[in-house]
Amino acid sequence: VRPCSPPVPRRCGASYRAYLISRYNFLYAKERLDAENILRPFVCDMETVQRIIYVAAVESFRAAKMAFWKVKINVKDTFAICHKAGPASLEAAVLDYIACHKDLYDVCASVHEVVCAMNKNPKLPCPGEVDYLVISCFIRELCCLAFSMQTLIPALDIAFGIDGEFFNRGMYYRSFDSDFTAPFVAYHIWPALVEDGTVIVKGEVVTKK
Repeated sequence: VRPCSPPVPRRCGASYRAYLISRYNFLYAKERLDAENILRPFVCDMETVQRIIYVAAVESFRAAKMAFWKVKINVKDTFAICHKAGPASLEAAVLDYIACHKDLYDVCASVHEVVCAMNKNPKLPCPGEVDYLVISCFIRELCCLAFSMQTLIPALDIAFGIDGEFFNRGMYYRSFDSDFTAPFVAYHIWPALVEDGTVIVKGEVVTKK
């Protein structure tokens, strides 16, 4: 951290928030499908492919939030030495600084964490069957986006879903091949984006009886 250097005002207004939400939508609409196509030669079952993508999204947000927490502590400790205003002002200055110095984030370490977590996930194929590094570019984009979302006030996050949960139409869309009369989620395709508990972008699930 470059101590006490004044941060450039971060792009935390409505336009930057809208940009991050738009980026999330693009990941869902385009890059998620590209990642599915990359996985298809290795995994013939479409449900498994979709589960892999969903777990990659969830683990990317988890890893990025943990990395952000560590960076934030280091920056706050440095800023606290010379910051004269109140704690609210310090918090804003710290977020400004992190938003303007993305190089503080070791995204490669997060990608490694995500791949390791996926290798240990019992619902996904064993490491010998699929090398999840084939979608490392997709994971990297998710991590970078999730990290940037933590600099917003309030931060944007994803809702973690559980197989078998009751279908919530306020949080999810049903996939086209779902049983539209089924009340429970068989598995998740894409997580919902939330802000302070309010759904900003719906996720997607498959419902089956």
